[in-house]
Amino acid sequence: MTRAELIERLVAEYPGLTKKDLQRVVEAIFEAITAGLENGDRVELRGFGSFEVRARNARIGRNPRTGGIVPVAAKRHVRFRGSKQLQRTMTAVRPE
Repeated sequence: MTRAELIERLVAEYPGLTKKDLQRVVEAIFEAITAGLENGDRVELRGFGSFEVRARNARIGRNPRTGGIVPVAAKRHVRFRGSKQLQRTMTAVRPE
């Protein structure tokens, strides 16, 4: 689902709200999550999951084509972990 599809689904579900208002709400939520992660905070959405920033150390990698050594720089990445409730829901739903 894309951001636009999410907004369209919300417009259909909440006809009393305008598309522009729902778009602002979605943007505000994403901006708040991003700002929290930029500050190094853990962002937890109860019943859905949590986001946190993890650090990866610099390391030496290998180019699979040539076998040569390639330095890989240290970096930060976002980790998402689904809540137990979300995991139970996904386990119960089996798409065909």
